[in-house]
Amino acid sequence: MSEIAVAKGRYLRISPQKSQLVVNLIQGKDAGEALTILKFSRRQKAAGIVMDILRSAIANAQVKFPNIDVDNLYISKTHVGRAPHLKRFRPAPRGRAMRILKHYTHISLYLDERKGK
Repeated sequence: MSEIAVAKGRYLRISPQKSQLVVNLIQGKDAGEALTILKFSRRQKAAGIVMDILRSAIANAQVKFPNIDVDNLYISKTHVGRAPHLKRFRPAPRGRAMRILKHYTHISLYLDERKGK
């Protein structure tokens, strides 16, 4: 199964766990339906980031194949991975320091065309 278009977001400032929850909602759905799901999702930051990546994938498909019907596109495969995280320190009692990890994420969306429509 070859993908028609791919879009990747790299070093995104959100944790992989939160992004995976949103990406699981749209996997296997049509592109238009996925945009609607993301628009009304309660996880607004993650949904906004994934929506931008999905729009980029749709635009990539239109550039690669100018005569493609966008209504036939669906999300065939997704991948959410961990990126390197920032390490920060916050003062703690008795002269100690507490480590804070700021997580980053890589997200990939792969679009394919449905043959049955």
